[in-house]
Amino acid sequence: MIVSKMTPQERILQLRSELHEHNHRYYVLNSPSISDYDFDMLLKELQELEAQNPDMYDPTSPTMRVGSDITREFAQVAHKYPMLSLGNTYSKAEVADFFDRVKRALNEDFEICCELKFDGTSISLTYTDGKLVRAVTRGDGEKGDDVTANVRTIRSVPLVLKGSGYPAEFEIRGEVLMPWSVFDRLNEERERNGEPLFANPRNAASGTLKLQDSAVVAKRGLDAYLYFMLGEELPADGHYENLMAAGQWGFKVSDTTCKCSTLDEVFAFIDRMDVERKNLPFATDGIVLKVNSLRQQKNLGYTAKSPRWAIAYKFQAEKALTRLNEVTYQVGRTGVVTPVANLDPVQLSGTVVKRASLHNADIIEKLDLHVGDMVYVEKGGEIIPKITGVDVDSRFMLGEKVTFITKCPECGTPLVRMAGEAAHYCPNYTACPPQIKGRIEHFISREAMNIDSMGPETVELLFNYNLIKDISDLYSLQAEDLMFLPRMGAKSAENIVASIKESLNVPFERVLFALGIRFVGATVAKRLVRAFLNMDALMSATLEQLIAVDEIGGRIAASVIEFFAKEANRELVSRLMDAGLQFAIEEHQVQDRTDILNGQSIVISGVFAHHSRDEYKAMIEKNGGKNVGSVSKSTSFILAGENMGPSKLEKAEKLGVRLVNEDEFLAMLGK
Repeated sequence: MIVSKMTPQERILQLRSELHEHNHRYYVLNSPSISDYDFDMLLKELQELEAQNPDMYDPTSPTMRVGSDITREFAQVAHKYPMLSLGNTYSKAEVADFFDRVKRALNEDFEICCELKFDGTSISLTYTDGKLVRAVTRGDGEKGDDVTANVRTIRSVPLVLKGSGYPAEFEIRGEVLMPWSVFDRLNEERERNGEPLFANPRNAASGTLKLQDSAVVAKRGLDAYLYFMLGEELPADGHYENLMAAGQWGFKVSDTTCKCSTLDEVFAFIDRMDVERKNLPFATDGIVLKVNSLRQQKNLGYTAKSPRWAIAYKFQAEKALTRLNEVTYQVGRTGVVTPVANLDPVQLSGTVVKRASLHNADIIEKLDLHVGDMVYVEKGGEIIPKITGVDVDSRFMLGEKVTFITKCPECGTPLVRMAGEAAHYCPNYTACPPQIKGRIEHFISREAMNIDSMGPETVELLFNYNLIKDISDLYSLQAEDLMFLPRMGAKSAENIVASIKESLNVPFERVLFALGIRFVGATVAKRLVRAFLNMDALMSATLEQLIAVDEIGGRIAASVIEFFAKEANRELVSRLMDAGLQFAIEEHQVQDRTDILNGQSIVISGVFAHHSRDEYKAMIEKNGGKNVGSVSKSTSFILAGENMGPSKLEKAEKLGVRLVNEDEFLAMLGK
């Protein structure tokens, strides 16, 4: 009778509330309170009422979980907080090293939060006033794809939060997973339909999340576990405590997560999970260890690639025995020749392995490989298969001994091996096809120029049709050049040309990385750009000037000089400059730079009140100083916080290096 007296608007609100609760009980708590039929009937009623009352549209309604067959391009969204990767460890000794580093750096009591490392695809969810407003993939760590419509179909992700006490706006990160049961069912369906099978649940989850049709995503049965909260007004200083609060608000948080105060407790958690992981309904490949206090996390700060307050421990890889049939060779973009073992197919860590890396000539010689050998294969970090040994007892007919080739398998050029290096190289930099194509693929990649309408297949097509011979040729392409190529229509051609044009806005540091200079990764490129400001200065830099840049060693410096010493590379840069690429740091980044700390080498140690270590490092660089990690005679001073490391303090006193507190340091900079 009560229902009949309700207005349609009131009934819609009631049904939404009830269905959100039933979703939570079924998909998060695993404790349903009504039958599937009853749930479907309530959902059907809500769908009909919403259709009759379009003014009641709400993107967080439970009806949004069924998805839509409207296709759309994914917009790219910048992360408010960069999504960095974690450093990996593979032994308890390395875990102990991490624990000791944290202990020395903090010089105070701390706790470690231990969590499972889920083997899925990373996601960042933003909530405003208790409602899901955006879901973004990890992407390159700086920005990712907006997949909100697809994530709304994942029933373990709350569209509207339960309870109270959550911040007005916050971000929560986690992993989108495909459970083993769903993965097996999906592959059975694909096999029946004659479609290629997914290699593992991680690939299946990632591929599903990027589908354009959210209605298909809804049918795939993805799951999501959340494990990290960020924001300005979080409920607690403890990471673990924030996760427990998130569980109360409706998020799916692993019940295996726990806090540890000692290294022995951490090891006990690792041992327990190494056994229990084999019974979990989803794939996991390790443990994540995080310093629990957010205050302590901030003081520990970050390296260029990962936080100092967290680390991933990878479980020991599975091993399988299979037959070696042949060794082939691949040529990379820098000319490195990598031997690849071709194997009888074998199941390993949830995937079928047919090929494995042999790395270099020394590894082949050490293994004493022969064609036909039974070899042990495992996954390094459960990702890249590699051969780790030979079952010599199973040899009954000794096949041909595997010896490393002497000429490039692609262009026939004699290979070279640099002194002190393990790899062989093809020196035919300008004419070896896989090197040229590899450099173009690197150039267009998301982390570099982000020409996202192209991929390896398009590069192959354009190269084979002589439309591109190097990266500069990309900027001469016209849509009419492309639209008549195989599998290429007018729209695709226009998208490629538009994406190439958009890449003219990519900042200098990524352009430098995109050039593919050996040993110059994304982090090194940033260092060089901040030091030299423009390409002309970098190209004319001496070995001594390059080595003077923080974290640039002799090997990197020599590689940069060698690259720009080649006339072909200088001409390439000139063509790219003419095309309009960014070859100087933006003006606003230069304006704040000073020479206040010019020529000074500064060590940072201790815990700070006003800024994090990373913020102080940035200030030092911006004002002309150099960050160094250890105290020596050449150290200008130590920026010293509370609980400074005793070994650094002792060495400073011994060498007469002065200590500067953070207030004095900020005063130096006029702050």
